[in-house]
Amino acid sequence: MAPEFSRRVALAQLGAEPFRQRIEATAEERKKLSLRFDLVSLDHLVAEVVLRRQNPETILLEAEFTADFEQCCAVSLEPVRGAVSDCFSLVYGVAAEDGPAIAFSGDEPAFEPLNGDSIDVGEAVAQELSLALPLFPRHPEALIDEPASAEPLDGPFAALAPLRKDAEC
Repeated sequence: MAPEFSRRVALAQLGAEPFRQRIEATAEERKKLSLRFDLVSLDHLVAEVVLRRQNPETILLEAEFTADFEQCCAVSLEPVRGAVSDCFSLVYGVAAEDGPAIAFSGDEPAFEPLNGDSIDVGEAVAQELSLALPLFPRHPEALIDEPASAEPLDGPFAALAPLRKDAEC
């Protein structure tokens, strides 16, 4: 299955100079991404991407994107409008088949193995968008009821209540 927001850049296009491209999701692509990310709607998705060949086998992707969307509130299920603006970097290269895993520090871009003769910058932006979306969107007027305090136990089991408190972790 093809990605919803595919923008392939052929590796043969990448030379010594940075490759720059502005990409924008079409209405159909935004609709498909909305389904993929469980959004009510994705009204806008635009990215500026730069690919730089660092050496013959390594390419750096740097991108900035903005998106406007609508999600369901995690509490009330009411629609919640949102916007996100983020930037990211990825390093593409040939994966070592039997070599040790490449270790990066927290400041370095994540490594993505090269698959084929192109890089799908649209799919990279879509994946980063999914990471930037709020996990639990909340409508400003959504209220969560305070938990009710436990009623004191009455009846034949009231004498066991002190034992239960001691057994709790």
